[in-house]
This record gives sequence, C-alpha cells and structure tokens, in this order.
Amino acid sequence: MRIIRDLKTAKSTLLSRSPYELYQASPAVKQRIKDIFAEELTPEQAVERIVADVRTRGDAALFDYGRRIDQVELSHLELGQEEMAEAYSQVDGELLSALRLAADRLVSFHLAHKRRGSLDFAEGALGNLISPIERVGIYVPGGTACYPSTVLMTAIPARVAGVEEIVLTTPARGGGAISPATLVAADIAQVNRVFKVGGAQAIAALAFGTQSVPKVDKVCGPGNIFVVLAKKFVYGVVDIDGLQGPSETVLLADDSADPALCAADLLAQAEHDALACAIMITTSPQLAERVDGEVTRQLGELERQDIAAQSLESRGGIIIVADMAQAIDLVNFYAPEHLCLMVRHAWSYIGRIRNAGAIFVGQSSPEALGDYIAGPSHVIPTGGTARYGSPLGVDDFLKVTSLVALNDESLTALGPAAAVMARAEGLTAHARAIEARLRQADAKGELA
Repeated sequence: MRIIRDLKTAKSTLLSRSPYELYQASPAVKQRIKDIFAEELTPEQAVERIVADVRTRGDAALFDYGRRIDQVELSHLELGQEEMAEAYSQVDGELLSALRLAADRLVSFHLAHKRRGSLDFAEGALGNLISPIERVGIYVPGGTACYPSTVLMTAIPARVAGVEEIVLTTPARGGGAISPATLVAADIAQVNRVFKVGGAQAIAALAFGTQSVPKVDKVCGPGNIFVVLAKKFVYGVVDIDGLQGPSETVLLADDSADPALCAADLLAQAEHDALACAIMITTSPQLAERVDGEVTRQLGELERQDIAAQSLESRGGIIIVADMAQAIDLVNFYAPEHLCLMVRHAWSYIGRIRNAGAIFVGQSSPEALGDYIAGPSHVIPTGGTARYGSPLGVDDFLKVTSLVALNDESLTALGPAAAVMARAEGLTAHARAIEARLRQADAKGELA
C-alpha cells in the first residue's frame, strides 16, 4: 500500500474525491452501453432513455431490458409464493439461523429508535403527527452476487416504521431465478412483493409504476452507476434514501493496534469492489510498515484478491500523522462512510468526530460485524455526504404532518401580528381571512 507522510499530499490525493466520480463510466461500461443501444451514450443518457421507456411502455420495457441488459428471458416479473417456499429448501440451516438472528437484532435496534409524534395542548393543539410512508420500494443488487444482508438492512427499518407495503426488486440470474438467500431474507423481513427486475429499469418501474410493478412513494437501496443515476433522475417523483456510491472505510490506529487486525479490516473493505476506499490514518510509522506487510501477506489468501488488489492500488493507502489531533482533522475533512477506531481510549475521541456515517469503537467492533448483524443499517452515506447525511433508519420511512388547532384565545393573541405580516407581503386575502376571524372572536367576547 502507498504510505503518505505529508498532510497536504494526503488531502489532494488519497482523501480527494468528488461526487462526480460516481458517474464516470469505465471503458468496459462505455462499451456495454454501446452494445445495448447500438450507439455511444453517456451513462446519464442511457439511464434517461431507460427511464422514459419504462414510463411509456411499462412491463414490455422491463421484459425487453431483461433480455438486453441482464440476458434473462422472463415469463413473469413477480415472484410467486411457490418460488418463495422453494427458496427455504435451498438455504442451509446455519445461514437461516444467522439471517434470523440478524433480523432480530435489527428489529430491536430500530424499535428502540422509533420516533413518535408530540402534541402541545396549551393553545388548543400544536404539534406533529408522525405517520409511516404508505409504500416503499427497495432495490437489492443481484445477478452475479447476492446480498441478503441488504434486504434486511433496508426492509426491516421500513417494517418497524409501519410501512404498509414493501416492494422489492432485484435482478434475476441465469434462467430467471433469484438467489434463494435473498428470497429467504425478504420473507424474514416481511417484504410484501418481489419482482425480478434490475438496474435503472427497476428504479423507473418503482417510481412510475407499470402494469405489474406498483408505484411507490420512496425508493431505497444501493446499486451500480445506473441504479444511482436512475434514483437521481426520479427524485421528486418519489423520495430516495440517497445516492450511495462505492464503499469506504477509514481506520484510525495508533501503536496499540494489532497490525494483523488492521490489515484484515482494510482488506475486508477493499474486497467490495475495485472502487472501494480502504484507508488507514496512524500516528505510528512502525505500525504503517507492519500493516503494509500484513496486507501483502493476507491478500494472497483471499478469494477476491484481484478486486481487493485493484482497490488498494487505486484508492487505498496509509497516512502517517504527527498526533491524534491531525488524525481527527483528516477524518472530519474526509467524512468517511465508516470510521474504525483502533486506538487507546477510543471513547475519548467520539465527541471530536463530526463527520462519519458510522463509528466502530475498538477491535471488538469490526466494521464487518456492522455490515451484517450489529443492529444499525449498513446503508450509510458515502462520498463525503456524511457531512450532512445519516444512515438509513426508521425516520427515513416516517413523515411529519404539522397539526395546528388553535383556540380563540390564541387566535386573538396571534392574529393581528399575522395580518400585519400578510399585508407587508402584499397578500391582502391572507390578512382579510385572519381579520374576519378576529372580528368574530370580538363579537363572541362582547356577547359573553
């Protein structure tokens, strides 16, 4: 791994990233677009065309893109109960138990953080009504890999929030099948309907609805460049949870950290994909050298070593700083999706960390545990958006309705000021609507 000792260099290279990188197509992606559309298009143009086509042709477009993009010939889009039941017979008991344990922990965590409305009756009734979104669409990547953990991490907060209907879309694999583990996770999370649709076409179907896929109110879940662009494109028609990009981790370590564990955590991040960012910031030059050696040694033992090696070479590295103050400044500058604290007195630094999607404290709290079973969702803001964004949670599936039910006493006290403000803005009808009520209130008072 590259080792950087200069803070300015670290900020301008390893810690420099732009949201626009998310939308840059590799040569392979450009060629794939050309193969599908028989012309050169940018990813944005390709997604715009797909979304418009799905909006116009509905199911016919979904079947068409299933053939052209996913290379699957589908006879139907929605998964039937028989297919769901069959999935259980294909998932071994150990995985089934793990999924159920993860689900139980997620339910407990999100129930503990569920927000409820409040009303203040001092002036009649002022407050917020909290209600769940009616229908939510969840996108889960699929095709060559399966992510049952993502099903749990997105569907369970929605279910705990009280969402009435959860619709899941995921790409079908060869032969039109969906990963049994994904289906079992969907059943455990009480997903209502599952559709064999992937990519930008799935996001369009959820946003606008088709003959088979119902229109939803919010779309959640990670995906590739086309999924992210489609979510960006349909935002406003529906709500979205965010524009999640490649995964990223910053490991903050001092000379008390175990170099083997540090290397293992960096590699766990790097194996996600070639665009993942695995970075260590340390106050110890000796630890930096030892971790570098451990990464080289452990890399050769991984099944996904080619992907991890690409990630580490292009986006990974180790930054050596003078002290923890510099280290935390770099963390807040970068605003990582995940921050792992492998330092002495880790809890003492929590209050100084302003920008991080999730913080993992100590060597007994590896990020990998958070990815699957700890409790909070692993759908976390990336690309520096932890400066203002938050992990997916129950609040993302709740909406607030303001309640204003004032009594006559409050009307009399507040009305004149409101009328003055309305006339200052030139909105005389607003003022007249208030003043008419003030006259009625005065008349009531005189009669009394």
